[in-house]
Amino acid sequence: MTHIIKRKGHRQEFDERKLYASVYASCLSSHSAEEEAEATANLVTREIKKWIFDKGEVSSRDIHEKVEKELKHLNKDAAFMYDTHKDIS
Repeated sequence: MTHIIKRKGHRQEFDERKLYASVYASCLSSHSAEEEAEATANLVTREIKKWIFDKGEVSSRDIHEKVEKELKHLNKDAAFMYDTHKDIS
């Protein structure tokens, strides 16, 4: 089981549903069709799960950077929305 070290130092169990929802919302915010947003969120979530599989813990910042990198390959606008969502919310 992988734990995420959050910005303020506390640990939280990795929840792929939160990751999926965040990527999906970023895609929709960048005007992707729902089907495209679903496919992108599934691909990115799968890649992140493979990446963290053997790690005991990983920082939320590391996950953020990895997700952004994966998204840039698939949808640059969604990657921008994902990267900046905390700045504008």
